[in-house]
Amino acid sequence: MNLYLISQTINSGYDTYDAAVVAAVDEAAARLLNPGYDPHWERDSWADSPDQVTVKHLGLAAAGINAGVLLASFNAG
Repeated sequence: MNLYLISQTINSGYDTYDAAVVAAVDEAAARLLNPGYDPHWERDSWADSPDQVTVKHLGLAAAGINAGVLLASFNAG
């Protein structure tokens, strides 16, 4: 399992996520994770689609870490 920093600049302002640290098996899986937990990408709190997400590999996760969002940056309004 790897750790990635995912970020987006499409939707900004109040009540949006701009970045998150996620655990995923690879970059493609990390890109699909949405810190807003909306599997249909219908909310304006994150990028409009996975291709608008920037992904940076941070390193390896500790043993036992499951795939998903570990920490998210949310701009509350």
